[in-house]
Amino acid sequence: MYQDIVGFSLTTPAWLHTFAEVGTDAGLFLFAALFVVAAVRAWRGPARDLALVIAGPAGIVGAYVVSEVVKLVVREDRPCRGGVATIAACPPTGDWSFPSNHSVIAAGAAATLVLVWRGLAWLVFPLAAVMAFSRVFVGVHYPHDVAAGFLLGVVLAPLFTLLLVGAVTPAVRLMRARLAGEGTAHLPSAQPFTRPFTQPAAQPSARPSTRPSAQPPARPVAESPGRPDGHVPSPYFGQAAGPAHGGEPGPGFGQEPNRSVASMSRSRMPGSE
Repeated sequence: MYQDIVGFSLTTPAWLHTFAEVGTDAGLFLFAALFVVAAVRAWRGPARDLALVIAGPAGIVGAYVVSEVVKLVVREDRPCRGGVATIAACPPTGDWSFPSNHSVIAAGAAATLVLVWRGLAWLVFPLAAVMAFSRVFVGVHYPHDVAAGFLLGVVLAPLFTLLLVGAVTPAVRLMRARLAGEGTAHLPSAQPFTRPFTQPAAQPSARPSTRPSAQPPARPVAESPGRPDGHVPSPYFGQAAGPAHGGEPGPGFGQEPNRSVASMSRSRMPGSE
């Protein structure tokens, strides 16, 4: 199969050769850009989503480390060392073939992005598959190299990410709390609104006033000064009043006064005499 794919690649246009060589590495930068976009998208979302984006690259690195260990154990040589014409230059000796690190990274990035942003699945998985196939197309890997690398990336990178997210999520919450505190530190403190106190107007009371009157109380008749014989002075000039307590009427009681009120008024007017 490898010979068939490499033979076909040599018959394709030169621009496709360039695209395959550049695209196999440029795709990694595209995945890095997608992680940045996912981080911006998850910034105001749940803390776990942002923690997944932060822990994702660490999970990919963990999968890459495992693939390097497998390379050192298997030590499979590159297929391009057999004198086969290829598009890309053959890597130096000691850079083993199985599994493909490009495939591990591409598949791991795709699977990790889908953990936090499932809507990217239609984009990232085909992109990872094209990147993995391009390693065979340019002649530097066997087909089973890229298949094994793709499987390692899809399984290990999300697994390592999920193992790390539990430790990263509290750190994300703490970071958000500190940023929120710094953002409100320079704002004036909000004072509670209080209405100004106004004393209510006095309402007229229906209850009678208990304050003492300004005028002195009227003296009872019994306490009014009178003569020793019990008679009270008559309200008329020159007329004696009746008995205070049932006594005999005094002299002049019941008679008209000697002078009328009208004559008294005329006598007091100036010029009347």
